[in-house]
Amino acid sequence: MPLRYTKSMVRGFLTAVKRFILWDYARTTWQFDLIVGLILIFLFLTPREWFHDQPRIPKTSKIAMLQGSRGTNVYWIETELLESFPEPERIHRAAELLKSQTGEKQTLFRLEPVFDSEHEAQGYMAFTRP
Repeated sequence: MPLRYTKSMVRGFLTAVKRFILWDYARTTWQFDLIVGLILIFLFLTPREWFHDQPRIPKTSKIAMLQGSRGTNVYWIETELLESFPEPERIHRAAELLKSQTGEKQTLFRLEPVFDSEHEAQGYMAFTRP
């Protein structure tokens, strides 16, 4: 015997779908619990790739303030920030980088490259006065 749909069955189904979409159930009903459960399952079991969501790697600062002495500030500047500039322009570029990083105008009076055991530059020490 084939299954026959009556108007009341179709109307009941459409009413249930409408209540589901409009979230028309009281908090203490099983329908509400079912909807919350479905949402939680969706949240925890949906693969991240479906939404092209990737973890954001925070940009680490390429400039770090080190402890200075006698009214001077000392900063570590990564090599990659200054290596593309010729040596005479590096001190000016370093001063610009420090100003943009700290937001303060400082007088850069010395910029020293730091080398490893194979004499490759690892970074720069920048000495400033406020």
